Amino acid sequence: MTDAAEEGRRFPCAMCGAKLAYAPGTEVLACAYCGHENRIAARGSVEELDYLAGLRDLAATVPTEERRTVKCDACAASFEFDPKLHASACPFCGSPIVVAPTLTRVFQPQGVLPFQIAERDARAALKTWLGSRWFAPNSLATAAEQNGSLSGLYVPFWTYDSQTATAYTGQRGDAYWVTQTVTVNVNGKPQRQTRRVRKIRWTPVSGRVARAFDDVLVVASHSLPRRYVEALAPWPLGAVKPYDAAWLAGYRAETYQVALDDGFEDARHQMDAVIRGDIRRDIGGDAQRIGHVDTRHANVTFKQVLLPVWMAAYRHGGKSYRFMVNAATGEVQGERPYSWVKIALAAAAALVAAGILAMVYAGGGFEGLN
Repeated sequence: MTDAAEEGRRFPCAMCGAKLAYAPGTEVLACAYCGHENRIAARGSVEELDYLAGLRDLAATVPTEERRTVKCDACAASFEFDPKLHASACPFCGSPIVVAPTLTRVFQPQGVLPFQIAERDARAALKTWLGSRWFAPNSLATAAEQNGSLSGLYVPFWTYDSQTATAYTGQRGDAYWVTQTVTVNVNGKPQRQTRRVRKIRWTPVSGRVARAFDDVLVVASHSLPRRYVEALAPWPLGAVKPYDAAWLAGYRAETYQVALDDGFEDARHQMDAVIRGDIRRDIGGDAQRIGHVDTRHANVTFKQVLLPVWMAAYRHGGKSYRFMVNAATGEVQGERPYSWVKIALAAAAALVAAGILAMVYAGGGFEGLN
């Protein structure tokens, strides 16, 4: 079974026997040696699975497959790794991979968003992004320029659908204006003045709102800084394909680290924020206070999808900095160091400019220079 699973992950060229790799932006596997192409067979729609059934028995609900994976000792990321295809460095932190890969049985994703942006275009986007970072050290851009290649990686996400019905209590605030007379001190003498003051009249309210959520996205990885991964959104989820190992040919795929129920808790928080907005609109008025909220979820479904990212990890000043490019849209996010030399020079220039302006105005303005 292990040999069969491993063989199912290989895609040899029918012409020369070399390994095929998915060509970004196409629906073919391409041979880098002879140029031969194999078209990836079309499948049906992406399947969504029942959430409650998944909680009861995920292993019985979701198909599994074997992958050759490795776990980075430095950052604990677990991802697909083939020493014959991939560089011997972790795509998440840049640390050397010093352990041998092992065969691991993982839950098979339901969908995959294929790479749309080639590596050269991702490198160009990253170069532009680095060039626009104020106060970034020049050595960082140099390291990015000299780095051999980016790592193509599929990052796991959960998506959740849910039909929600919410009962709430709260208060509606309607603004009104009153005229008040106040005593103020003007030139040392008390004077009586009138002014208009805005006040809020609060009225108890209750009601119900309903909303259907579709594809609430939760990153299922702890290996990447969450705020940067989330900032890669939006993703064109309408272009997600039914899972086929062929889409992964030539790329790494990370194993999910966030449990199904933990992912749904994250999704609930995202849904709650939207629902509170619905409640405020339902209450109306000029201001709202939300009291008790009771949300019921029904027909909850989920799927695991793999989304494409070009990764780069560079070391600067003894620390690793990670950058990522959304391989479907070209959006760039990442960590960045600061050049304190540039910051000091900018601060000094600002002080000099402020000093010159002070001298100019002290001398009667620009006319005083003539």
